[in-house]
Amino acid sequence: MNIKLRVINSSNGVNNSEILIFQKNVATNFEETTVAWKVIQNLGQGDYHPFEMPVNFQVSSGDSYGNFTPRKDAENGQRWAMKHTSSGDQLVLDGTSSSPTEVEVVNNLGLGAIDANIFKSGNLLAKKTSIAPQEKAVFEFKPSIFIGVASQVEEGQLINSAVLAANNTELSLLGVKSADIVMTGGGPGRTSTPYTFTMQNVVMF
Repeated sequence: MNIKLRVINSSNGVNNSEILIFQKNVATNFEETTVAWKVIQNLGQGDYHPFEMPVNFQVSSGDSYGNFTPRKDAENGQRWAMKHTSSGDQLVLDGTSSSPTEVEVVNNLGLGAIDANIFKSGNLLAKKTSIAPQEKAVFEFKPSIFIGVASQVEEGQLINSAVLAANNTELSLLGVKSADIVMTGGGPGRTSTPYTFTMQNVVMF
């Protein structure tokens, strides 16, 4: 199930700003793991950019040897473990997580740290690096997105704290089937106002 969204540029901005979209991992210190999930570029005044926000996600992991596991469909309430098998290190489903709203990735290797990655629509959504043996990463996402204006931010890269603090418009997607996200504000010189993002034409399930 995907939520259909459109970002519409109804702003007065003339500096061709990039629009940053991300989610926060509320199960941990999100500044460590917050990734630029989507960056919209060159969206001219009056233009719109359609995209879909999946409810489901995928999980993958990498080991200290530079190997990466395939992305596997995952859902809240699952516990995944990186284990050493006769064919090498593999990420396998390993029971249930401590909370039904979280997904866990555990390092069950005897030696070497791992990274845990969460993907949506093929784009990196969140990550946790350097998970030591017998430790775990925990991921939990509210049904909402954060959106704002940024510069020099790349999809799949960690968002620094300054950009993170400046992009804190949270839009709830709970029960939303489709909606327009309208960007207003901006403009040149002294008449410039902060960019704002509001949801319009919302269709609920």
